Amino acid sequence: MNLICRKPNSLPNYSRGFNLIELMIVVTILGILAMIAFSIYTNEVIKGKRAEGKAALMQAAQIEERYYTANNQYGTLAAAGINSFSGDNATNAAYAVTLTLVTSGGVNTGFTLTAVPNFTDTACGALTITNTGLKGSGAGSVTTCWH
Repeated sequence: MNLICRKPNSLPNYSRGFNLIELMIVVTILGILAMIAFSIYTNEVIKGKRAEGKAALMQAAQIEERYYTANNQYGTLAAAGINSFSGDNATNAAYAVTLTLVTSGGVNTGFTLTAVPNFTDTACGALTITNTGLKGSGAGSVTTCWH
């Protein structure tokens, strides 16, 4: 009976580690995964900021409707008694909100609120809402941007 004697825990020379090609394949795979993860993360951050803008527009629209109920016309956001808005403009971390009043016969009969992003949002751009509840977006479809 022939027995091959080896030292314990000794391995042949070719199986002692990784070669350069195997290492480069692993680095490439990790790079692709990191790129995909970063893209997904960036999109989710933008969606979160867009939600802030929509919430600011809805809050301002509700304030305007309450002001209309009390005064039978729309007014500036400052006149409506909101401390976080100054005049017809408001700025938070993600959006700058502006108010445009529609005047007919000396009475403010409507408004358009616009939220312009303070970041790059190529999918939607500026978000708008009117006193009739009509929603809009500067670049993308309303369904996508207001969903």
